[in-house]
Amino acid sequence: MERKQLKEVVIIGAGFAGLWALKNLSGGPVRVTIVDRNNYHTFLPLLYQVAAAEIEPEQIAYPVRTLLRGFRNARYLRAEVERIDFQGKFVECGGQKLVYDYLIVACGSVSHHYGIKGAGAHSFGLKTLDEAIILRNHILSCFERASCEVDPETRKALLSFVIIGGGPTGVEFAGALAELVRGPLRKDFPSISREDVSISLVESGKRLLGVFNEKSGAYALARLESMGIKVLLGSSVAEVTHGGIGLAGGITAASRTVVWTAGVSGAPVPGAPAALVNGAGRIESDECLRVKGADSVYIAGDITHFVQEERPLPMVATVAIQQGRHAAKNILRQIGGGRPLPFRFRDKGTMATIGRSSAITRIRGIESRGFVAWVLWLAVHIMYLIGFRNKILVMINWVYDYFFFEKSVRLILPRCCDSPGQAVCLNRERRCPECR
Repeated sequence: MERKQLKEVVIIGAGFAGLWALKNLSGGPVRVTIVDRNNYHTFLPLLYQVAAAEIEPEQIAYPVRTLLRGFRNARYLRAEVERIDFQGKFVECGGQKLVYDYLIVACGSVSHHYGIKGAGAHSFGLKTLDEAIILRNHILSCFERASCEVDPETRKALLSFVIIGGGPTGVEFAGALAELVRGPLRKDFPSISREDVSISLVESGKRLLGVFNEKSGAYALARLESMGIKVLLGSSVAEVTHGGIGLAGGITAASRTVVWTAGVSGAPVPGAPAALVNGAGRIESDECLRVKGADSVYIAGDITHFVQEERPLPMVATVAIQQGRHAAKNILRQIGGGRPLPFRFRDKGTMATIGRSSAITRIRGIESRGFVAWVLWLAVHIMYLIGFRNKILVMINWVYDYFFFEKSVRLILPRCCDSPGQAVCLNRERRCPECR
């Protein structure tokens, strides 16, 4: 097909929505440019396992350019989007001006701190691969410092870990952190006992895992408490400081590690009409996933505020995949002279794991808990993980951990500072314990 006959499609974001849109555009009369600041796709459902030193970062990442090898008329541009002009139909990024016939905005989400004082500056996020690596290094460094710390108050703060948010990410990370502490770190640091380490999970609601029913929430609570995790329900965070957190009612807790998993908002979209962006940073779409007033612009994934059955769809991978696929199909329909079709999300289920041999799944409205649910959780995540090599390596790590109670990734790499207390910190956010 001659180049002049191809329609220009720009996809912003190489997450689940962006990649599935690309797959469904393959073979169509289009030339696709996919833009992302990272040259890899991250499998976000397993991000917490990188932070808990269970799997290597590269095992849940896959190069975008490698993914594009099998697609004709597709290219990748590593750049930050600077501006989108919906009326002029172009995107400015990396010093270039990308003119499009159709645009898919799928730039994902960022941590949302709800205006809580100090939360953005003093808590660790768990939304990107960089954040997961920084958190892993920080946790391991805290143990290294605590092993030779003589001041009891400083040692206590170093070994106190607070996780804010009782949703799936918070529950999963709390369980994984507890297994890391009571397993390999207990063997690596014989001078630190299990009683020295404190892990707390703070949730403002009355129960954990609000996406599941009350029985599953109670199951998660009992499971976490059996792992030695202190769960604080109905506790609102008033402030996060350099040395810990303050809860509503004046309660404070000293900690050098506060992990924020309490909420996310849509990533900022430069040029998006302010009237269409809600308080959660998500852009409202019409029934076909188009930006209202811009028939050639589609939005998909976490950035999309799409209401179905009087509720906005959750910001999860299954929604992003279906929306990315649907947006691509609608573009092909428009190119062919047809009308775009309304989007309808088909809920295939929800799942969360709570450590070894324990998980909760909901499939077709039926919830299950325990070992069988955990095996199903393993199978689904391996199935959707991109890259055959990644699938094999992650399975090997899981098997190794299951039979030998070991985490294979306990490296502080890259090292932030050449020496403790050094003035120059290689971590721009200065979150390593030596620099804090």
